[in-house]
Amino acid sequence: PAWGYEVAVIIEEGINRMFVKGEDLFYYLTLYNESYDMPALPEGMREGILKGLYSFKTLKPEGAKHTVQLLGSGVILREVLRAQDILASKYSVTSTVFSATSYQELRRDAIECERANRLHPGQAKRVPYVEQILGRDASIPTIASSDYMRALPEQVAPYLNGKLLALGTDGFGRSETRQNLRRFFEVDAEHVTLAALHALAERGQLDRAIVKQAIADLGIDTERPLPWTV
Repeated sequence: PAWGYEVAVIIEEGINRMFVKGEDLFYYLTLYNESYDMPALPEGMREGILKGLYSFKTLKPEGAKHTVQLLGSGVILREVLRAQDILASKYSVTSTVFSATSYQELRRDAIECERANRLHPGQAKRVPYVEQILGRDASIPTIASSDYMRALPEQVAPYLNGKLLALGTDGFGRSETRQNLRRFFEVDAEHVTLAALHALAERGQLDRAIVKQAIADLGIDTERPLPWTV
């Protein structure tokens, strides 16, 4: 998890379900040794942490005409927050950053909803939690960045009407610093920013010349080999 309060909420829930309710479960946490400030638990976010996704921060610069959604997991959430600042300050793009604590929980819930709707056609249609939070409006692109393979966030793509663009660490990293490693895998703030601008241009909302200029401004090398081929 990215934040200490996410760890605390998940551990508390795990203890309650395993030792109080007596459920047979297996919990795991992935911990990092990267040092950064821990924010306080946002009010009303406990349910979202446990379900796998919650809204963390929205930035709406004055005069903004475009909107994107940004998903981050683990320490990469900090890169996503930095991308949010770049999008707001340099490109006047409104964005909401979401912390994705479990794509597997989101997918499991979506599958359950899909099954319930298939088996009970006469009942009110159930809407997956991920769709409730992110919506299905394909005009608002969603960029997900993770330090796992991109297949992880892509688990929820079928339930978002084609609006998800995932970035991940496919391949073998060979970098001496975290900064270089994230640039190598194209999951850092600059690549998240570029992905958001590209997604807007693909929808006809942004001039492609802006995307081309952003590549130069963000210092992105377009001729580098694919990360998974190196």
